[in-house]
Amino acid sequence: MLLVAYDGVRGEQIYRAQVPVLDDNGLIIRDSQAILVYLAKRYGGDQWWPDNAYGLAQIAAWLSTAANEIFHGPTKLRVHHKFGSNIDTATAQQTTEKILGIIDNHLQSRDWLVGDKLSIADIAVYPYLALAPEGGIAIGEYTNIISWFQRIRALPGYVPMPGMWQA
Repeated sequence: MLLVAYDGVRGEQIYRAQVPVLDDNGLIIRDSQAILVYLAKRYGGDQWWPDNAYGLAQIAAWLSTAANEIFHGPTKLRVHHKFGSNIDTATAQQTTEKILGIIDNHLQSRDWLVGDKLSIADIAVYPYLALAPEGGIAIGEYTNIISWFQRIRALPGYVPMPGMWQA
């Protein structure tokens, strides 16, 4: 299995002009959420991709949130501040404040986004929010999100990437 971030700038192979791309013995999977679903179902257990309808629905809702509200809020602000992308900053800021409030409230009474264990919902949402400071977002105001960050960072084998929230 190979997870490849193809370089479009240098003209290297790109699958449908998207990154990341997963090549698992010739099976090509594009899109980060699709890759998470594939890996969870193919190699994970019930923790990652539950066998019950309600658990699946909850995870699907968070994957959708990552691709929609989080993308149109914190992610767009990050790309704007870091790379100069032209966006409607007022709308992105409003979307960011709303979704961060929802997530912070959701995490008030639980450790993880779905159920009582880490799931692909957490993995889908975490990097976008942990990179939010690069978008000028005062993520420290959301204490339940910060506690969730700390739980994720304490996981065995956790490796941060540059730009992620630091305590």
